[in-house]
Amino acid sequence: MSAADPGGADPDGAERLRAAAQPGAGEVTATVIVAAPASRVFAALTAWERQGDWIPFTRVRLVEGDGGEGSLVEAVTAVGPAVLRDEMRVVRMDPPYEVRVVHCGGLLRGPGVLRCTQMAEDRTQVVWHEWFHLPGGSAGRVAWPVLWPGSKFSLTQALKRFARLVERGQLP
Repeated sequence: MSAADPGGADPDGAERLRAAAQPGAGEVTATVIVAAPASRVFAALTAWERQGDWIPFTRVRLVEGDGGEGSLVEAVTAVGPAVLRDEMRVVRMDPPYEVRVVHCGGLLRGPGVLRCTQMAEDRTQVVWHEWFHLPGGSAGRVAWPVLWPGSKFSLTQALKRFARLVERGQLP
């Protein structure tokens, strides 16, 4: 038995991870241009424990692994008494171009990708794309159009802060 599968039917959690890897209806994308080469941008994106420097109210830690493929990353966002725990399994690393994760926690589930496209020697486009499974069934699907603008705004602002920190040499 495991924490991912308390019943023991899927001891390594593979089936649960496969289910979480299917794209959900809550799709959100943000993008930013960073004045830095893709290799530096990618290194900063995958400095998991530094993500709290650019994602507000969030602490990030490696739970398993070295940060590469197969690693389990935990992000805890706390605003006042509200706490959101997000677990992500790193499922693909293609430095310096792409990292894919699967959100596999209790509330946040679904695939995500961070892509770096070098546009010039010192200019890289970052695209952050998530496909969340919406909790709450039909109520979640009805609420998503109201929640989506805030999600898009939050991701975009986080990426802008990320770009500033990379450009100043403060990440990774």
